[in-house]
Amino acid sequence: MLPAARHPRVLAGASDADDAGVYKLRSDLAIINTVDFFPPLVDGPFDYGRIAAANALSDVFAMGGRPVTVMNLLSVPENGPTPEIIAEILRGGAERAAAAGAVVIGGHTVSDRDIKYGMAVTGTVHPERFVRNRGARRGDRLVLTKPLGTGIIASAIKKGAAEPAEERAAVASMVSLNAVAGGAMVRFGARACTDVTGFGLAGHAAEMITGSIRFEIEAEALPLLPGTAHLAEAGYVTGGSRRTREHLGRRLSIDRAVAPSVAEAILDPQTSGGLLVSLPQRSVDPYVAYLHERGVRAAVIGTVGARPPGSRVEVAVA
Repeated sequence: MLPAARHPRVLAGASDADDAGVYKLRSDLAIINTVDFFPPLVDGPFDYGRIAAANALSDVFAMGGRPVTVMNLLSVPENGPTPEIIAEILRGGAERAAAAGAVVIGGHTVSDRDIKYGMAVTGTVHPERFVRNRGARRGDRLVLTKPLGTGIIASAIKKGAAEPAEERAAVASMVSLNAVAGGAMVRFGARACTDVTGFGLAGHAAEMITGSIRFEIEAEALPLLPGTAHLAEAGYVTGGSRRTREHLGRRLSIDRAVAPSVAEAILDPQTSGGLLVSLPQRSVDPYVAYLHERGVRAAVIGTVGARPPGSRVEVAVA
């Protein structure tokens, strides 16, 4: 664990479990800092670059901010990809950064056993208007802005089991930016938000919970990427889902009536997943309608309820 950043201008830091760090520059301006990188999930270097960039940029959108500058992070094996492949990865990252309105201003490359690519991103936000991952209130509704299943499908891709259409749908979801959903949620009064990534929907939902509330997720309302259910049933799941289930323990309750494939999707580690947003009831329908009009596949997936006295269940799926 990193030591707490004790500074009057640090509005969100490592000890807050938020999606990124926030530092106040002046009364009307704060910067958001985040970083992420990982090995390839797909064979195409251009798409790999786009996915890694969209994933890194997502933390800024999850806090209601606007990305401004980007630094590339790249590790390359000594006998690794050709310069042409590296150029395609960087081109993909630059394309997504530009689509987000950010500028790539540099980066750093090291030699390593495996290729890894990602970005360090700096964004801006008003210091009194950024959205934290905690703050959901009883009676709020929960909105998920992308379908689940990227980890399951990526596992199947590596083993040659995913259909081309399934791979295309997963890649399209992962390269799409959370810009529209993140920018709009502030205007619609979001109380809390996180982006769904390596700990899956269940793990990141649990991070959003404080006090005596719990998240009640409706399994039938969950959007899944094409192929997710049958690939999960065929065993194409990741170790990350098992680790998240073990970590949550009695904090997670999945009803026996929920299909095993859906249970796996709830735990499935996501790459460049959607935003999980907690909004007041009155704002949900207008927010979702706004996103649908702009091509964002958002769904209302549950409610923030009260946790019964003595209960350890914080995330309930039924």
